[in-house]
Amino acid sequence: MKQYVIDELRTADYQRLKAYLDENFGASSVEGLYWIPIRSELLDSVQQAHPQCQPYYFAVELGQERLACELLVRTTHRVRCDCIQYATETQRNWIMQSIDAIFEKLNLKT
Repeated sequence: MKQYVIDELRTADYQRLKAYLDENFGASSVEGLYWIPIRSELLDSVQQAHPQCQPYYFAVELGQERLACELLVRTTHRVRCDCIQYATETQRNWIMQSIDAIFEKLNLKT
């Protein structure tokens, strides 16, 4: 699995990240897993052609010592579909910039 990982989180950083992610994205049924929705203008032609699968998300896993963002675009409606695929370069850059912006907003060092 391709991922964007930030490791060696300090306990205080983990707690601030968890609070931010809980508040802004809500916790899923799996502890430490968050779904960050992808803006519709970032969808590729296959994803745009699948309105029944929308919205699309990046899965972000927050652990005590690391944050890992899968670079796989997913939907919560289906497990398998042609629209579930690795992020395009634009999508990948967007999610990495979004994660980096969260760290900057919270004044966390990476």
